[in-house]
Amino acid sequence: MRCVYCGRADSRVVDSRPTEDGGVIRRRRECERCGRRFTTYEKVEMTPLLVVKKDGRREVFDPEKIRQGLVKSCEKRPVSALQIDEIVAGVEQQAFSQLDREIPTQEIGELVMERLRGIDEAAYIRFACVYRNFGDIHSFMDVLSGLLESREGSPKAESG
Repeated sequence: MRCVYCGRADSRVVDSRPTEDGGVIRRRRECERCGRRFTTYEKVEMTPLLVVKKDGRREVFDPEKIRQGLVKSCEKRPVSALQIDEIVAGVEQQAFSQLDREIPTQEIGELVMERLRGIDEAAYIRFACVYRNFGDIHSFMDVLSGLLESREGSPKAESG
């Protein structure tokens, strides 16, 4: 690392510690020539994840858009802010863990619905209505039928 005072490229690390959030390493360095100390920060460089829209346009992944959609879907439902945050974090983690640097909006929507379905069925239906943009009552009924079928086959339904 180049010294900020004399410009020499030789410095040594005298102390390293993570920042509070753990996402960055703070390094205290000492210049081999002038002996002055300076601080550098090291963090992982993330290549942006691009979302491929239905019309083919691409934009940078924004977890806040998922959060906004979930807040609307969960309005007046017993879904906590913590649960919404967990859904957003899970979808974000899964999206970034894939090998491809692009993800279609359809896949993001499916990831959200998969998590929301187990938390609140009404919020799930609301989200599915907006996300899938049902063209007719039959496509809406297909989603409801799938929800009812999974409910009937669940251990919760069998024991109650």
